[in-house]
Amino acid sequence: MSTATTPAPITLTRRRPARGLLARVTRTELRLFLREPVGLLWGLLFPVVLLVVLGSIPGTRKHGDDLDGQSVVEAYVPILTAFTFAMLALNAMPPVLAGYREKGVLRRLSTTPLPPSRVLGAQILIHGAVATLATAVITLVARFAFGVHLPRAPFAYVVTIALTALALFAIGLFVSAVAADTKVANGAGAVLFFVSMFFAGLWLPRAKMPDTLRTIGDCTPLGAGVRALGDATAGHWPHGSALPVLAGYALVFGIASARWFRWE
Repeated sequence: MSTATTPAPITLTRRRPARGLLARVTRTELRLFLREPVGLLWGLLFPVVLLVVLGSIPGTRKHGDDLDGQSVVEAYVPILTAFTFAMLALNAMPPVLAGYREKGVLRRLSTTPLPPSRVLGAQILIHGAVATLATAVITLVARFAFGVHLPRAPFAYVVTIALTALALFAIGLFVSAVAADTKVANGAGAVLFFVSMFFAGLWLPRAKMPDTLRTIGDCTPLGAGVRALGDATAGHWPHGSALPVLAGYALVFGIASARWFRWE
C-alpha cells in the first residue's frame, strides 16, 4: 500500500533556528497525509468496521471456555488495536519515506538545517495519532455497542500501547531506512504485517494456538503486545517478558534505523 506523495517544499535557511521545525514539518506532512485517504481507511475505518461486523454476528458476544472465558468480541479488541498500529507503522509509513528518498525529496531536505529526526518524528506523530484515535474509537464502540468491559488496569493498558507503538514504529522506520525503493518498502512492510498479525491472533486467537506457536508469538512485537493488552484488560499488570520484549524491539530497531537512515 503506497501513500507516497511529493511534499510541498519546506523553506529553511541556515540563519533560522531549528526551534519549531518539528511542528512545521508535521503540519506539512499532515496535509499530505490527509490528501491520501488510504491511511485513514485502513488504519482508522477498517478495524472499526471489522469490529462492528464481528460484534453483529450472533454468538460472538457469548463467553466460552475455549477463549479463556472471553467472548470473541472481547478477544478481538486487543487484536484490532494492534492491527491499527501495525497497519500504519508497517504498511503506511515505510512507502512514504522510501518514496521521498526515491523522488529525491530527502536529498533536497538534506541541504537544509533539517535533521532527519524531524522528518521521522513528524511521520511517527501523524501515524501514531491516527492509531491512537482508532484505538479510542475501537474501545468505545466495543464498550457501548457490544458491552465489552473497559480495561480494568488502564495505566498498564496505556503503557502497553505506548511500548507496542514504539516497537512497531521503530521497525517501520528501520524498513524505511534500508529499503531501496517504494516497492521494496511495500513488500517488506506487507510481509512483516501479515506475519505479525498471525502471531497477534488475527486469524487464530492466541488462546487456541498450540503452546509452541504461542511461545514463539510471545517473542514477536504483536504477540507480546496483544498478550500484555489482554492482561491489562483483565486487570493485571502484564506479566512475564511482554513489556521487556516490546522495549527491546523499540530500542534495537530505533538505534538501527537512526544508524542506517539515508537521505539518498
